Amino acid sequence: MTESLISTFERLSTIYDIKIEPTEKNLLLLQNKQMELGGIEELVSKTFSASNLKYNQSWVEIDDMLDRIMSQSFRNRTVDDFGNGWIYSWHCMDHIGYSSNPRIKDIGFGNIHRHYKQKIDKQENCSDEINWHFHPLSFNKVPTQNTTSYLNCMDNLLQILCHRIIDENYFPASYRPGFHAERPDSHAFLEQWIPFDYANQYYENENLEPDLTAGRIGDWRRSSSSWRGYHPSHDDYQIAGNCKRIIFRCLNIGARHSLLRENHVRQAFVEAKLEGSAILSFTNHDYREMAEDIDYVRNMIEKIRIEFPEVKIAFSGSHAAAISHNRHNDVAAPKINIQLSNNLLEIKLEKGELFGPQPFLAIKTKNGFYFNDNLIVVKPNTEWKYFFDQNSVFIHDVEVIGVASAGRYGYSTVEKLNLSN
Repeated sequence: MTESLISTFERLSTIYDIKIEPTEKNLLLLQNKQMELGGIEELVSKTFSASNLKYNQSWVEIDDMLDRIMSQSFRNRTVDDFGNGWIYSWHCMDHIGYSSNPRIKDIGFGNIHRHYKQKIDKQENCSDEINWHFHPLSFNKVPTQNTTSYLNCMDNLLQILCHRIIDENYFPASYRPGFHAERPDSHAFLEQWIPFDYANQYYENENLEPDLTAGRIGDWRRSSSSWRGYHPSHDDYQIAGNCKRIIFRCLNIGARHSLLRENHVRQAFVEAKLEGSAILSFTNHDYREMAEDIDYVRNMIEKIRIEFPEVKIAFSGSHAAAISHNRHNDVAAPKINIQLSNNLLEIKLEKGELFGPQPFLAIKTKNGFYFNDNLIVVKPNTEWKYFFDQNSVFIHDVEVIGVASAGRYGYSTVEKLNLSN
């Protein structure tokens, strides 16, 4: 990601309504709290600190960082109680649908996903995970604006999942929302597809930044401070209820708000001691240097683990952590059988249990378009069918059919038919 000096001062105006000349001298004054700002000097200094503005501006710079932080020597600076070093969950998003690209991001379906898969595949015995991340688009499709509506960009959302299934043979089971923003529409969507949702960013103190107050983006003010996760309520994603997916707490490192502190780490140890297990979850971004932030967390863990000798630590990816935390390690992925007869697609669940009421259907046409559609329920939770005809897409126009789902307790499955073969 890149950000020009002018863009930095545009953010200053957007967040704090401060309009001053965009110069290096003024930026330095802001960073050193040497400019009178009516009492918010500390906030502004933190938001525009040198570390927050030091971006990795290309894949070359990101790969240089990844080669360092994914090395065995770096991973093993701190090991868990099972002799394992640091493990990453790479929650990858797609930059698509933008009206402009002022930060010069890598635009395209699956580009980030494939980059990290290649990095992981090059390492021996690597336990890193690739998971899913999504940011809704604004009305004018400007990528520097933060929005919350899934319904307003549902086509993008479905296109991303279709490409993941057909191009990458992948369907997510662990997810973190962009800016931790969820609302009733995203709550309903995720409840159909995603078992593990690292969204809860409950924080003891209200965010003071004007663009984040009153739950403007990620609103978790009514939610739980627990590190054990909860099944949300149908009508309120912030409180416990009878929904299927589990929402876990996840705080920030290397950011300007909701930072993970020692008291949060200690709380996770206490919960693990009293309740049997807890997931201490935190998030960072690869467009900034991550090494110092990782060491920041490891130092807190090393300090506090001494207070709890009876609690064992296991470094883990977000998906594996959720499965282990819920004692579902022995649950296999569901098995789906798909059969095409003329224009009729028949889908049967042969083993296991799906997370939602139907599998996700992805269609790629011969002219390169990707579509998702719902299915006819033949037997609830067991059998479905779909017709390729004048009301959908003719079968002779279809190149690939993909059917995918997460399992009830994690572990995803993908089945595909390549009609060009």
